[in-house]
Amino acid sequence: MQILLYEEVEAISKNTKIIWKPQPRQCDFMSRNEYEVLYGGAAGGGKSDAIVAEALRQVYNPNYRAIIFRKTYPQCRELIIKSIRMYKSAFPKAVYNGSEHYWQFPSGAKIYFGSMPNATSYLNYQGLSYAYIAFDELTHFTQEEYEYLISRNRADGEGLRVYIRATANPGGIGHGWVKERFITASEPNVPYTVTAEVTDGTGAKRTVERTRIFIPSSVFDNEALLKNDPGYVANLAMLPEAKKKALLYGDWNSYEGQVFTEFRDDPSGYESRLNTHVIEPFKIPRTWRRYRTFDFGYSKPFAVQWWAVDYDGRAYLYRQMYGCTDTANTGLKLEPSEIARRIRETEEQLEEGAHITGIADPSIWDSSRGRDGTIITMFEREGVYFEKGKNDRLSGKMQCHYRFAFDDEGRPMAYIFKTCRHFLRTIPNLIYDETNTEDVNTMCEDHDYDAMRYFFMANPIAPQPPRSKPEIRGFDPLSLKYPEAG
Repeated sequence: MQILLYEEVEAISKNTKIIWKPQPRQCDFMSRNEYEVLYGGAAGGGKSDAIVAEALRQVYNPNYRAIIFRKTYPQCRELIIKSIRMYKSAFPKAVYNGSEHYWQFPSGAKIYFGSMPNATSYLNYQGLSYAYIAFDELTHFTQEEYEYLISRNRADGEGLRVYIRATANPGGIGHGWVKERFITASEPNVPYTVTAEVTDGTGAKRTVERTRIFIPSSVFDNEALLKNDPGYVANLAMLPEAKKKALLYGDWNSYEGQVFTEFRDDPSGYESRLNTHVIEPFKIPRTWRRYRTFDFGYSKPFAVQWWAVDYDGRAYLYRQMYGCTDTANTGLKLEPSEIARRIRETEEQLEEGAHITGIADPSIWDSSRGRDGTIITMFEREGVYFEKGKNDRLSGKMQCHYRFAFDDEGRPMAYIFKTCRHFLRTIPNLIYDETNTEDVNTMCEDHDYDAMRYFFMANPIAPQPPRSKPEIRGFDPLSLKYPEAG
């Protein structure tokens, strides 16, 4: 079997049997040389077909091993059905092992179908290696799972190309990190390079690099689907607005399950502070009330936020400290006393002696290890003090909605300085829990959210009245309702 570019396929004699023919956008994806390529962003772009076909590229090499992932095995079934149609036609002697979920080709090469349904399932692949690794619906996976499998991406013999491919739609538990890694990192169709420094066994240092790119596609790129099912576009167009934007247009700022759909980051409003929650930084007046909120984390990130409240009760997040590594949702593993020291030093340098009220995660008062072992005690020894925050999750979430609501002038009751990048990265990406459907999914990177809840619960407000709409005057033949029209 040979995988050809679109123009090459068109040039083949009509008498040649073509098992699968990539469409132009699929060819754009399959012809890329970057190490990591994300394909898709909307529904109906032929994503699954492309990664299943791409896996065949090196099956003539007996050392070749490939794996295609979905989050759960039942979700793999569609991929397996596609592979049966494609692989068996191209390689009649290839055999599918249904119990172990892999294809074996005449050369000895193998293509596996894998899943990671649980938080530690990725450890099942420890010690294994695959030259080609593909993720179908990457936003269903965590960054930890993805990056661990990258460590399994290596060659077990000569002549093998080693690379990663993935498809995705907006939404899901991995929406935030996938968006940051592929969507916001560069313009679509524009590759970019990440570098790292390594030290070898001799102590010599060298720089290594990897390339990435996002190739967008949508149903409008899938001529075969539009021909076979002309009504599919209408199906997507009639979805609820958030789902329509995500699946029809590939909008990564709007997707199903998003908690704070009202949150807006509009640069055109940074100066005017209208119709946006994100604004330009300014010097906080000394007479405004100031607060410090804290959500503790060790293996997960900790979040410290500094809020100010003006005379109208409007809140401003003007500074934050977020304890994470370069890997999303992974903490710095700092001891509480070290976190406290950093907070104290920050306030000594920047707060100019202003009084600050501290509000913290109630769990830091846990006395299971005795009073001297509590986290709050360690903070107090460093001269950093907190009041116990209220941890009513539903009421706290509603206070967030009340604060984010816009009034008639387009002003919310909470603003965020544009320099608070981790808040702006994580809050818009929060999704609802599938079981407790009124609450935020705690598998998300929700630490800034928790710190925000503690502050809002300490400064509760009533719901904003809904934005009024201009009254449309109907025809009043007696001019009773509007006498001035008479």
